[in-house]
Amino acid sequence: MKAKVQILTTPGCSNCSRVEQMLDEMKIKYEIIDITKNPKILQKYQVMSAPGIVINGKLEFQGVPSKDELKKKL
Repeated sequence: MKAKVQILTTPGCSNCSRVEQMLDEMKIKYEIIDITKNPKILQKYQVMSAPGIVINGKLEFQGVPSKDELKKKL
């Protein structure tokens, strides 16, 4: 089963770009959600630092995980 991955991002977030690059290298599809334009998502997941990484509906990471940590969750 493929994981549903969402990246909760803010405008100009360089860490978000690093996570996107990691996922691209792993050939994992993801959805980018700008939390400044979607406050309901922010309320749901309580992200304190960008990026928030949601996998299958669960907030798994805040900030940039290592590639190994990310692989384990996928």
